Amino acid sequence: MRMSVYFAPTMKEAPAEAEVPSHKLLLRAGYIRKLASGIYEYLPLGLRVLRKIENIIRKYMDEAGALEVLLPILTPAELWQETGRWDVYGKELFRLKDRKNRDFALGPTHEETITDLVRKNIHSYKDLPKNFYQIQTKFRDEARPRYGLIRGREFIMKDAYSFDISEEMAVKSYEIMKETYHKIFSSLGLDYIMVEADVGAIGGKYSHEFVVKVPNGEAHIVYCEKCGYAANVETAKYEFELDKLPPEDEKPLEKVYTPNVSSVEDVAKFLNVDTKKIVKTLVYILSDGRKVAVLIRGDRELNETKLINYFKVLDCRLATSEELKEMNIVEGFVGPIGLNLPIYADISVKDLHNFVIGANEKDYHFINVNIPRDFEPIEFVDFSTARENDPCPVCKAPLKETTGLEVGHIFLLGTKYSEAMKAYFVDKDGKEKPIIMGCYGIGVSRLMAAAVEQSYDENGIIWPEEIAPFKLMILPLNIKDEKIKNKAEEIYKKALDLGIEVLIDDRNISAGAKFKDADLIGIPYRIVIGRKLKDGIIEFQKRTGEKEEISINDIDNLLEKLK
Repeated sequence: MRMSVYFAPTMKEAPAEAEVPSHKLLLRAGYIRKLASGIYEYLPLGLRVLRKIENIIRKYMDEAGALEVLLPILTPAELWQETGRWDVYGKELFRLKDRKNRDFALGPTHEETITDLVRKNIHSYKDLPKNFYQIQTKFRDEARPRYGLIRGREFIMKDAYSFDISEEMAVKSYEIMKETYHKIFSSLGLDYIMVEADVGAIGGKYSHEFVVKVPNGEAHIVYCEKCGYAANVETAKYEFELDKLPPEDEKPLEKVYTPNVSSVEDVAKFLNVDTKKIVKTLVYILSDGRKVAVLIRGDRELNETKLINYFKVLDCRLATSEELKEMNIVEGFVGPIGLNLPIYADISVKDLHNFVIGANEKDYHFINVNIPRDFEPIEFVDFSTARENDPCPVCKAPLKETTGLEVGHIFLLGTKYSEAMKAYFVDKDGKEKPIIMGCYGIGVSRLMAAAVEQSYDENGIIWPEEIAPFKLMILPLNIKDEKIKNKAEEIYKKALDLGIEVLIDDRNISAGAKFKDADLIGIPYRIVIGRKLKDGIIEFQKRTGEKEEISINDIDNLLEKLK
């Protein structure tokens, strides 16, 4: 391919809205362009990278026995209503009506559609197991699309769905997909980690995320260097038993004056106690309308995902100042004693002695509070967010914490969708049973961003060789010099004949501009032809920075190694 006729509109500066490296560099290097908020066009360079990612995914999915299909993006509301997700999915679901006023959705995922296909065509245990996958455009009306391809409203995804006759077989399918994902992400040249994860809106029995380690990631994970345990902080268990305070004799309950002191840090300083002896009382409004009080130790942070999962609701939020007033609760001094709400406590509060709580009165706290003498929660639950140096739930070694981008997520669904949609099979004994399902997603377009987040420098992108748009770039530095031009064309033709994906910068522009664009675009290898050609020398460079001079007589050997 020739740069003179190619379409790779590079930019000197990224738009102000571009915050993270991948967003800036993919725009500047001419891989993508923004059409609207969260919606991007893929230019020729970007599409080549996407196709390479897709081909690696296809290779390993096909090897695992999965069958590729292509399902409609537009899905009738009736399917979503069967599973209850038409109402449950919320505002992220793009909804529209056709000319006959029938409701449809643009698919953010395809559990309902594939289950409908299977229930209409598979009825016997003899037809199972099956695993279907597709690489398809998806739509989610994100409240805050951001970071370019990392969180968009339109994106490309590989989604797969397994169908089995028993949970034992479903687990085998799940493990096959887990291993397949390891092969895929390793072949993409990415530094990633697999972690235990929350099932979220997809549902199911358990799930795992595949996370690419990057500083700007939205996923927060903890992992153990000793035993290999890793989990999203939303699911990681808090090992309370290893974080207890020593027991104390109970002291008399006492209400103390704490003027203008409401934060944990300020209360601890005012009363000269450890933050571990302060208990926060948080009032939450659940999405089903329930109001609950949740207690957690002052040095811990409450994990709202754990709260949502415990109460089996779609969402939750802290009560506003106005709502607290309506409930006659004094903001900043909330406490469980005398509170007219159901009270639940994080396990960090269990076995705590002589601790401090709000007194439900402005400028007052209770000290020397003890359970169950002074109040008793309905239940102690793990609501804590895991963090660095917490004990590993497997081997008790200190956990490490890092950030990353979720690029893959697999779920063991069980019968959630098959029972709701009556996707049954007849077993060998003639009994009708629900099919056991799993689902497996990979963010194809997000992988493109993740690769850049993990591999770039101040000059531009450094693509892993496996997914670079081209493998080799040829830079004739002075296209007006006939000898340089002819030698570049000769090398270009040889590379093409060897099947090397090659891009030649045959534009009549300065050498400096060619180097800047080459660095920005990030192709792994380049051959530079300049003034030293008269001495029979060209330069071979790697995008990672290594350079070496090569005799023109060795060019054939060099190209052979690159093919």
